[in-house]
Amino acid sequence: MNNYRSIWTALIDVPFEQSWISVKNIRTRYAHAGQKGKPVVIMLHGTAGSWEGFAENLGPLSKHFDCYAIDMIGCGYTDKPDMPYETDVYAQHVKDFMDAIEITQASVIGCSLGSWVAARLALNHPERLETITLLSAAGYFANAANMNRIKGARTKAVDEPTWENIKPIFDHLIHDEANRIPDIIAVRQRIYQQPDMPMAMMHILCLQDPEIRQKNLIADAQWASIQVPVLVIASLEDKDEYLETAKKVSQLMPHAEYVEMPNVGHWPHFEDPDTFNRHFIHFLNKHKP
Repeated sequence: MNNYRSIWTALIDVPFEQSWISVKNIRTRYAHAGQKGKPVVIMLHGTAGSWEGFAENLGPLSKHFDCYAIDMIGCGYTDKPDMPYETDVYAQHVKDFMDAIEITQASVIGCSLGSWVAARLALNHPERLETITLLSAAGYFANAANMNRIKGARTKAVDEPTWENIKPIFDHLIHDEANRIPDIIAVRQRIYQQPDMPMAMMHILCLQDPEIRQKNLIADAQWASIQVPVLVIASLEDKDEYLETAKKVSQLMPHAEYVEMPNVGHWPHFEDPDTFNRHFIHFLNKHKP
């Protein structure tokens, strides 16, 4: 018998809440699961994504940690101020979120853009981090073809948010068609139908502009200066700049652990949550403060 997979089946037996909090006047959406007093984990999505990408991780990780998955500034159902969203802006928003919920230190999981933001946070506010985990690591290369693909697909999807325009985004993010579940496409469609989303997408996609991207890239010496423990997850079916970035930055950072996951694409934590959750729990347990 085939079990229907959805966001709800991942969360149906999980004690969790979805809420909003004012973060320096940015109304910020987040999901929370776990007990206060346990090590804090913050989860950061990719380009123009939302917290639902971590639906498969909140339950298992919340048995061990105090977990927050947030919609970053301009994304999901968080406020969308009229300004370019460069990596310093995202990182500051995450730091301000931590202040708003009175978190002194956290371990941060970031996927794609979220991994870039996690690394930037480690550079800008290292005292606030215990560890970082990079999924589909970004922020090292400026690949013109990939940048144009991201810009084209996201612009088309937000200008005309039909199922036919949004589904192809997930054809790239998720390796196995069986894991491209309707729920995750429907959530993204609803987000892109918001009236202020075209303006926000323009600001989100500023990082696909060659000049802006170049000044946001993290140089070798900066990667090498990151002192917190780092778990780098390499998705073996994400055969482009992300796999190469994972290999490269894991060699640069002095306290990095490199783990390969087969048969997964750009969202390894979503496509094979059992394997990712196991690796992450093991990693964090090794680095308990």
